[in-house]
Amino acid sequence: MSELKMPEINSVVVAGNLTKDPVFRTTSSGTPVVNFYIAVNRRYKNKNNEWKEDVCYVGIVAWNKLAESCKDRLKKSSAVLVDGELQSRTLKTEDGKSRTIVEIKAKRIQFLNRSNKKDAEDTVVDDSSYEDDSFDKFLSDDEQEILNKK
Repeated sequence: MSELKMPEINSVVVAGNLTKDPVFRTTSSGTPVVNFYIAVNRRYKNKNNEWKEDVCYVGIVAWNKLAESCKDRLKKSSAVLVDGELQSRTLKTEDGKSRTIVEIKAKRIQFLNRSNKKDAEDTVVDDSSYEDDSFDKFLSDDEQEILNKK
């Protein structure tokens, strides 16, 4: 009798705006890395049928060529669509306690602030082996229409 095995899926797609300018640095071995937070909004109706908004702040980390692209093109309030996977890491605080951080390790980032035609066609892909396909498949027809009007 064989055991059923739960599939291992770790895939996240979020869209939001940067809360601050990204922090770019290189590791001791020279690998580029960038960290930033985005605010992801969610609108819903409460029990009184009134519209409310909730904001979720999500940490993003990007590496290599993707990090370099973010350094050159992102700033506070930039709109992005991020495709990646959740990862967690544990840090030691100054008082010696452990703190666990959950963030998205970006595979692809689409820059949604479109200032010219080049940006409108440019999806950034990191230097890993992920295939280069359009983020359009993640957007509804209404969302795609909104983006095309910008």
